[in-house]
Amino acid sequence: MHILQPKHFKLNEKETEELLKSLNISKAQLPKILSTDVALPEGCVIGDIIKIERKDGDKTNLYYRVVV
Repeated sequence: MHILQPKHFKLNEKETEELLKSLNISKAQLPKILSTDVALPEGCVIGDIIKIERKDGDKTNLYYRVVV
């Protein structure tokens, strides 16, 4: 992982359910990220949801992607 690369985290089942329920969406409605992406944490499989933390000064932006 490069120092300038945003942090990528794999969500567990409980976190996934809470996220989908809070956003009132399904996994299919999330943006996609390829399983071959080098930024993905080890052990990610198709269907996992990834949380991406990108820092912008003192603010942290969160993004979510589903692995395809």
